[in-house]
Amino acid sequence: MELLAVKLDCSLTYLINGVTAEQMQEIERALSYAQLVMDNGDVAEARTRYAELLADSGLAGLPQLKQDAEYGLALATEACGDLDEAIALLDRLRRDESAPVASERGVAVAVALSRCYREKGNLTEAVKVAERILGQAVRPAWTESLIRLGSQLTMAYIDRGDLLRARQFSAEVLAGAEILGTPLSLTLAHWGTAIVAVESGRGEEAVTQVERAFAIQSEYGDPRRLARLRGDYAQVLLRVRPMEAGAWRDVLLKVDAELAESSANPMDKMRCAMNLARVELLLDKSEQAGEHMKGVCDMLDGMPQAMQAEARILYGQTLAELGRQQEASDELLAGAECLAQSPITRYTAHTWLTAAQVLDRIDEPDRSVDAYKRALACVGL
Repeated sequence: MELLAVKLDCSLTYLINGVTAEQMQEIERALSYAQLVMDNGDVAEARTRYAELLADSGLAGLPQLKQDAEYGLALATEACGDLDEAIALLDRLRRDESAPVASERGVAVAVALSRCYREKGNLTEAVKVAERILGQAVRPAWTESLIRLGSQLTMAYIDRGDLLRARQFSAEVLAGAEILGTPLSLTLAHWGTAIVAVESGRGEEAVTQVERAFAIQSEYGDPRRLARLRGDYAQVLLRVRPMEAGAWRDVLLKVDAELAESSANPMDKMRCAMNLARVELLLDKSEQAGEHMKGVCDMLDGMPQAMQAEARILYGQTLAELGRQQEASDELLAGAECLAQSPITRYTAHTWLTAAQVLDRIDEPDRSVDAYKRALACVGL
């Protein structure tokens, strides 16, 4: 081929891939720039850059770089909140036979796909995608990538209400992480174990586990994951020690600033803002809670129905605290309509319960009773 390249007066790269060495360098630079933009938090621009790269015919003969661009586009699309399109992109990558199921890329795609399905509320698919790799008769040896996938599977079990399986599996993930001993694997494993503990009513165990994860991540982790973990840390402590809401407010304000400067997706930012609103309500600062919820409502377009429902009902609760009963009733009605279209999960039951309590407070007993019944129906009663 080198002789042919000389005879044809072209580069060896062109003969092998159909692109010149200069074109190859240009594509690699464009990929690096798109990743940099993504890391800097400009997810819309990153999405545009990756899409432009994939429109370039030069990528056709470069399968590895094309996969890198497709994976980057999928993550940027997810970060923009477009879960349906992100799922479609990731599913195409997953079905690509050139990427083995348990390869690093195959596992990374499975992690992102399971996460998107879980955010969308499709818990059956979220579990199936992860179990396709981790549920094999002979499970691959634990790696950091598989620990990450195991953490996603644990969260899907929790969302599905299968707390016994979540507890058993989180113990397996933690044992695997301790064998690996890497900071990332230990952070993820302790983090998952903490969420299982808090959902199972073991509050102090949850605090211990999340503090271990936080300590490891603070020393070794990247800023975006640290911000998310700090937010989860505050959320766990809010549930276990609500009397210390003032301290967790300061933590969440720091998280909010960190997320604003990172490539965190809109859902992470919304969750942080809603937790800030909950803190303000605990501190009897309803006006501040209302300001946070106005920002949340501005981000609701395109979000999963369950998240829209949670936000609307929390805003309704905030308006009720402010004495604006008619507006509260309208928000609760909008939230109930979203809930009725949401998948049935434990979190849906929690949201119906919150709606019932607020409706009772604003003296709408019939709607309150209906919401209580719907909450019971979500948990099979």
